[in-house]
Amino acid sequence: WRPLSEGCRAELAAIIVYARVLALHPDPYGAYNYLPWQRGPPAGPQQGAGGLFYSAEIELLCDQAWGSMLEVPAGSRLNLTGLGYFSCHSHTVMQGYAYFFFLRMDENYILLPHGVNFQEAIFPDTQENRRMFASLFQFSNCSQAQHVLSFSTDWEIQEDNRLMCSSVQKALFEEEDRVKKLQQKVATLEKRNKQLRDRVKKVKRSLRQARKNTRHMEQMNRKLSEKLSSAGGQIPYINSLKQENSHATYLKV
Repeated sequence: WRPLSEGCRAELAAIIVYARVLALHPDPYGAYNYLPWQRGPPAGPQQGAGGLFYSAEIELLCDQAWGSMLEVPAGSRLNLTGLGYFSCHSHTVMQGYAYFFFLRMDENYILLPHGVNFQEAIFPDTQENRRMFASLFQFSNCSQAQHVLSFSTDWEIQEDNRLMCSSVQKALFEEEDRVKKLQQKVATLEKRNKQLRDRVKKVKRSLRQARKNTRHMEQMNRKLSEKLSSAGGQIPYINSLKQENSHATYLKV
């Protein structure tokens, strides 16, 4: 995983809207919908104050961004679920404030925040975010108070000169996958190479031991040959002694 810029993630988002939060509705209290220090059910509906998760009623301030899958005009009101605090990020909003939303639809056509690349999906209405999203996407039919988000004159030039993040991201993922496979092959070859080196070490150790045993046997054979040769020179003398002793015994008898 690596972080992506908001512009790149905006191109990968399914739906982008610019809307104001009209009301917040806490989710029903449940075993997993409470903060650790809470012991009772949530009290009060403000911002989902007793629970972790809540939904929001939003009103679109402009038509959907160019390239979004949602085709609804400005002024439409939608229900957005899946808001609250999570382990890696937080999808939180405040009533009466405007935001840029990355959204997606689940299989039941329910709108949820679209945390592209496991990053933030909700952006506050700031001048910086206005300039960024207005230069990336076309917002049309905005209210008079939101005229800053009108079509940017340099938007087409930026679009023509800019590579689509989706294709670039796909190429990067393919390259990373290829590199990962190559690394796995290299790791496998290194493991086999290590096994071969261990076998070669064992063979060399056995060869050295065999040579040592051979030299030892040669020394033993040489010593044995010397003993046999020295013993062979004494055999005639021993035979003569035996003959003399036998003759003397015969004469005595």
